[in-house]
Amino acid sequence: MALHSVVQAVTDRIVKRSRPSRGAYLAHLDAARVQGVQRSTLSCTNLAHGFAAFPANDKLKLKETKKPSIAIVSSYNDMLSAHQPFHYFPEVIKQAVRDVGAVAQFAGGTPAMCDGVTQGQPGMELSLFSRDTIAMSTAIALSHNMFDAGLYLGVCDKIVPGLLIGALHFGHLPAIFVPAGPMTSGISNKEKARIRQLYAQGKATREELLECEMGSYHGAGTCTFYGTANSNQVLMEFMGLHMPGAAFITPGTPLRDALTVAASQRAVAITQQNGNYIPVGHVVDEKSIVNAVVGLLATGGSTNHTLHLVAIARAAGIVIDWDDFNELSAVVPLLARIYPNGDADVNHFNAAGGPGFVMRELLDAGLLHEDVNTILGNGLRAHCAEPFLDDDKLYWKDSPAVSGDLDVLRPASAPFAPDGGMILVKGNLGRAVMKVSAVKEQHRVVEAPALTFNSQEDFMHAYQAGRLDRDFVAVLRFQGPRANGMPELHALTPALANLQDAGRHVALVTDGRMSGASGKVPSAIHVSPEILAGGPLGLVRDGDIIRLDAGMGTLQALVPDAVWHARAQATADMSPSHIGMGRELFSMFRHVVGPAEQGAATFPLPSPMSTTVPLHEGVDSGDIMPGSDEDFLVKAAP
Repeated sequence: MALHSVVQAVTDRIVKRSRPSRGAYLAHLDAARVQGVQRSTLSCTNLAHGFAAFPANDKLKLKETKKPSIAIVSSYNDMLSAHQPFHYFPEVIKQAVRDVGAVAQFAGGTPAMCDGVTQGQPGMELSLFSRDTIAMSTAIALSHNMFDAGLYLGVCDKIVPGLLIGALHFGHLPAIFVPAGPMTSGISNKEKARIRQLYAQGKATREELLECEMGSYHGAGTCTFYGTANSNQVLMEFMGLHMPGAAFITPGTPLRDALTVAASQRAVAITQQNGNYIPVGHVVDEKSIVNAVVGLLATGGSTNHTLHLVAIARAAGIVIDWDDFNELSAVVPLLARIYPNGDADVNHFNAAGGPGFVMRELLDAGLLHEDVNTILGNGLRAHCAEPFLDDDKLYWKDSPAVSGDLDVLRPASAPFAPDGGMILVKGNLGRAVMKVSAVKEQHRVVEAPALTFNSQEDFMHAYQAGRLDRDFVAVLRFQGPRANGMPELHALTPALANLQDAGRHVALVTDGRMSGASGKVPSAIHVSPEILAGGPLGLVRDGDIIRLDAGMGTLQALVPDAVWHARAQATADMSPSHIGMGRELFSMFRHVVGPAEQGAATFPLPSPMSTTVPLHEGVDSGDIMPGSDEDFLVKAAP
């Protein structure tokens, strides 16, 4: 089928908008490529350091500078269930690579923090910035210039975007992403949500809540609800950076290990030395970014990717914005119902047909670009497949023609909704993202008085004191990236859901995040620009009537213009959010971070090579920290 006109138009606009930065990126990529293996440019001393501790046979291959060397970059730690399985992957990878005549080296590790552990804690204010920290850690791992391709081991929220941003800054190297898979299903997500709401009402004890949570998060693998972590996995499938169907195979199974072996050997096959060169900087292009947005929308994925996909694209010189998401959302049907947009978890989704089913349906409907580069080298349709084992031999079958459960997964001809359910709302309060796929029609328009809060704690104190039993719009301010690192605000969800269930008309407006677990309460999030960048959210006062209208795309304070423009910005003491739990170390990020709609990124778009480093578009010289590198560049610029 011909490509949908809106998909084509959005893609064309992105190509045009991105031409200068994408051209600069591809020029950098070409300049970094060398003939022969990458390590051939190193001196003898460099090389000796690079393989001094390696086994003799591997050392011989590295010494000869003929066979490719594959970098392993891993987010392993044994505290977090999603990343714990990676502890044995390096040995599997090394042997798999040896079996095809190459060498793999563990190049480096990256941080991996869990929003589930830090939720509502000071550490959550490091969460968003951990993405760019992971990207920098990936760059350090690859900086030795020993490698001809990379295998990237990661799963969760900021980890996969950070790994991919880092990989794209070494875009001349092929890259394959290697997931660990989800844990097996535990207590149902519906029951978990019920107990959480009871606890917020004081009708369940802490012991009962903990038993419920342990029943949900109970083993190795990622959480099974469809939040940012599992949205990451779907996006890697849609961008052709996974072996097909790798996303949702549980850890510690023969099939999981077979897919890891296959990914390792495929990484060798697509190096420059093996004649089928597929660098990641060519895989991630304008078409693959559009495919990722479409895949996110069709599955009801995480709103966090209105930040992360923007930042990923930016790393490859591609400029996208929320208008692109909004226009695509209007024509992309919702094909999956996975918690919080339904009762099923990702294991159920995968059993019903999984990402490959969705991908094929969208291709057949003309909603995806089929003619893209992938790690398989033969277009996106080759990824519409699911893996199987037969006598330890890995093979793939076409994704099922029919959904295994129409309550979870539907064809494009009979979707759950005609649109993707992620929209842009805008008005005199700024621009914001709203996820409505789990919001009932009767709750999609809220017009009520504002109640302003400067923290989740302020809100919860008011709720627990019984002061919120009314219709209102909670305006939670000073939660943007410059203010406090843009934490997720899930502590509000059970309380707001209780008020809505009790018949109150409530909504949330914030410059903070709610992520992939955004649920049934209407929420305008990521409001941009934030207050510390001059955004109008700081002009709201208690009692102002706020109108949030998902159907019309409206985010408006119904205040006379003369009154509105005469107001001064609200202020708040942010120092408690800048001290303790390592937050002092991230002050540089808070000073240079760009707007949410630019991905809340701390790195610039690629630009032509020059003797100066460009400042971030969202930062001017008045925002630069005295004594910083940026301050030096501003002063030293001719």
